[in-house]
Amino acid sequence: MKSLRTNPSRGTSGFSLLEMAIVMAIILMMASVTFMSLQPVLKQQRVVNSYNIVLSAMRQARDNAVAQRTSYVVTFDNGSNPHTVTVAPTFAGFQGALKAVTYQIPTDVRFSNESGIPTASSQTPDSFGTGMVAIDFGYTGQGAGVGGKKAIYFCPDGSAQDDVGLAGQCMGNLNNGVVYIARPGELLSSRALTVWGATGRIRGWRLYNNGAGGTVWQRQ
Repeated sequence: MKSLRTNPSRGTSGFSLLEMAIVMAIILMMASVTFMSLQPVLKQQRVVNSYNIVLSAMRQARDNAVAQRTSYVVTFDNGSNPHTVTVAPTFAGFQGALKAVTYQIPTDVRFSNESGIPTASSQTPDSFGTGMVAIDFGYTGQGAGVGGKKAIYFCPDGSAQDDVGLAGQCMGNLNNGVVYIARPGELLSSRALTVWGATGRIRGWRLYNNGAGGTVWQRQ
């Protein structure tokens, strides 16, 4: 007589080790492709983050100067990595003045004037400087002044100057200029921020291909 009993192991469903290994290999491959495709986006985002850090620091300094009626200095440091921007009151004895704060930008982003950015005075951001210096403040006007300074003094009247006197009051010349931000070796990652001395206005810029083999700055 034929036995009606069945072997339980034959009715068991599931994946074999080989099948699981194949599935895991496919998942890892897809994850690797996704990660690689996201790298350009992540790199670009770090440049944007750096741009926003510097922009916010300068706005903070100007807003504090106007609100507290005392000058604040913004100092850029590209001497070692990571590059930094520091906001500090110029008169430590002012009641209510905030302490100095230093902000770091991502280590793979620098204050950098990449080779290939426009250098003609009529083609640089707001026509400040010639694109030869990464941190280029100190211009008394468009095409006027020495440039190359790494500090800006925001004053109680909202202006930006190149020096201060006693008790945090500005006593210098109008300070116009530009700072360049980029990933080293990646020309089209370049950003720039300009400051107009008379009003303290800050403007953002981004570098694009001009369609004729060159590059052009456009407002952000």
